[in-house]
Amino acid sequence: MNRKKIGFVGTGVMGKSMARHLMEAGYTLNLFTRTKEKALGLMDQGAKWKESIAALAEDSDIIITIVGYPSDVESIYFGENGILENAKPGSYVIDMTTSSPLLAQTIYKQAKEKGIHALDAPVSGGDVGARNAALTIMVGGDEEPFQSVYPVFELMGQNIVLQGESGAGQHTKMCNQIAIASGMLGVTEAILYAEKAGLDPKTVLQSIEFGAAGSWSLSNLGSRMIEGNFAPGFYVKHFIKDMKIAIESAEQMQIPIPGLQLAKELYEKLNEEEGGNDGTQALLKYYKLMMA
Repeated sequence: MNRKKIGFVGTGVMGKSMARHLMEAGYTLNLFTRTKEKALGLMDQGAKWKESIAALAEDSDIIITIVGYPSDVESIYFGENGILENAKPGSYVIDMTTSSPLLAQTIYKQAKEKGIHALDAPVSGGDVGARNAALTIMVGGDEEPFQSVYPVFELMGQNIVLQGESGAGQHTKMCNQIAIASGMLGVTEAILYAEKAGLDPKTVLQSIEFGAAGSWSLSNLGSRMIEGNFAPGFYVKHFIKDMKIAIESAEQMQIPIPGLQLAKELYEKLNEEEGGNDGTQALLKYYKLMMA
């Protein structure tokens, strides 16, 4: 794909690094966020600020969004000032928010009616994956648009798979979150057990992370737990949102998900203790509150 203009909406924990990779590769970047101050670093590096979603959509060939909640996605895609009403025919819209599969399908259908190519492409890998351009990108949509924007995906991630038609990327991300949710309970309980048994959690981690218990969460978030580092690579409040979407989808398919439901309950308790803006590894704090 030729160096077309990319519009980027959302410069949070992950989005900021993702946008930077695109700029470093030579793309012209149009930028919009709800809080302009969060975009100043990228603007200093050459990103062009747009005063509205409509202005960004009108002046971009590829539009990438990564925001917080499905309601945020709806607010920027629909309506007379939204992306779909203002994007050019033939342009590409890529929602990389973890959102509802049904919403992804609605965006796809309305985009197609306007001659716009839509992909849902949620990501996994957190702040580290975003900084290192090593995200896993799960894509739903048509083959031809996917291949057209694949070089753009490659600038942000390493494991990039077209999972199927629209909504398939979001369904795949739900599988990812379901696997993580119960796994985070295990990581938390293992670290807590090591501490209470009088072991050095760091050396315990060295032993178990490369065996059958090994996982990305254990290696990357277990070490943060041990250090008491609860800064967000991925917010608790957003993880709760993801689990709610997964539970709703699972219930529609009549799938039992007791592990996911328990994880959601515990994270909601952490959120009630003002842990919503912490990283998901902060679940350890709630366990310790239960022991107090």
